[in-house]
Amino acid sequence: MRIKVDKEADALYFRLDENKIFESEEVQPGVILDFDESNQVVGFEILNISKRTSPKNLSSMQFESA
Repeated sequence: MRIKVDKEADALYFRLDENKIFESEEVQPGVILDFDESNQVVGFEILNISKRTSPKNLSSMQFESA
């Protein structure tokens, strides 16, 4: 899994696997899902991330694994 914060585009992108993206769909304003040929989600992007969270939260993301 890869996570990318693009400050210039003001976007946060989660890539779940490396399958080729076949189609993308904006499911809510500013939330885009990427699908592979099998219609499985392989990534998702959140636009205007600076308006959705604080800069402090973006600079100190925490990951949890159960």
